[in-house]
Amino acid sequence: MEKDGALLRLRLAKPKANLVDAAMIEALHEALTQYRRHVMLRGVILDAEGPHFSFGASVEEHLPAKCAAMLASLHALLLEMLEFPVPVLVAVQGQCLGGGLELALACGRIFAAPGAQFGQPEIKLGVFAPAASALLPYRVNQPAAEDLLLTGRSIGAEEALAIGLVQAVVEDPAAAAASWFEQHLLGKSAAALACATVAARGVMQHKVRERLAELERLYLDWLMRTHDANEGLAAFLEKRQPAWTHQ
Repeated sequence: MEKDGALLRLRLAKPKANLVDAAMIEALHEALTQYRRHVMLRGVILDAEGPHFSFGASVEEHLPAKCAAMLASLHALLLEMLEFPVPVLVAVQGQCLGGGLELALACGRIFAAPGAQFGQPEIKLGVFAPAASALLPYRVNQPAAEDLLLTGRSIGAEEALAIGLVQAVVEDPAAAAASWFEQHLLGKSAAALACATVAARGVMQHKVRERLAELERLYLDWLMRTHDANEGLAAFLEKRQPAWTHQ
């Protein structure tokens, strides 16, 4: 906590690539629960240790035996972030991929370092990104969302800025987020800001909650019964090229 309880700082700190695994999800959930009703809170800054924000979710935890529990816990966390009653600012450096980008998408303004890279590479593993499928169209336009979701390509910070995925490209994104907080949020009434945040995000919150439930069913009941989803995940873990059957 900083600024006399007005600012909560959360930092991803799991070497070497800040994977969004079960332990990371639980730690973020505990932090958000602990400070959710802090009366003086007016903002959160989420950043990361090391050269990269996050390489994404744990592939091992997306294998058939574990993926239902993993999706449920990740989506619950993302909804918690989406519905958090004060703005959550994100500072990104290096790679911000997969589940790491989904974390950022559930927050507010994204500040990116010039060398940052953003992407949803799940399609390359024979799967798709449920949360990003629900959240990206709210952050960028529909064609840009489909580009990232269907190609799996990564984009640089300047392209991310151009499509509205990030809001600033700066040398020190964490410092820029802190400066923006001080300039625009610190002087506000915490009570008014909480109400304004809920009001501004209300429709998106309801729609994303409904859509995530639908996408979980699509992922578990259809996708994970295909050969290619299981082959793609296995090939990634075995460090080989997948052999698609297109079924």
